[in-house]
Amino acid sequence: MIKETPNPPETDDVSPYESPNSKKLNEAAERALNHYLNPAALKSPTIRKPSTMYMLAPALKDEDLLAHTCESLAQASVMASNFATYLEGPHRNTAMAIQQIVMLAELAVNRMLDNLNVPKTAPHS
Repeated sequence: MIKETPNPPETDDVSPYESPNSKKLNEAAERALNHYLNPAALKSPTIRKPSTMYMLAPALKDEDLLAHTCESLAQASVMASNFATYLEGPHRNTAMAIQQIVMLAELAVNRMLDNLNVPKTAPHS
């Protein structure tokens, strides 16, 4: 006697994207594989958005900006020089080198200010 066997129950195709959790797992696996096998795929061009915490008014004139920069550099030079008086040996030399670099930058800004203030003359014919 031959016994009839029932057909196995029908099942839906199983997809890795069937539930939201499996989609997240698949995306995480792809990122992990890209991290180790294709790091260039992870790098997307990042657009730098400047912070607006400290913002200069766009309408400021170049001469005003240079004057403020010159004053800031002069103050930094004085602070570095005063700080160096409390130091000895190589640390004092380092502080004095910083003071000298700041002073040179101050001189460059002063020259730029002088160049802005010089009236332009017509070329000689």
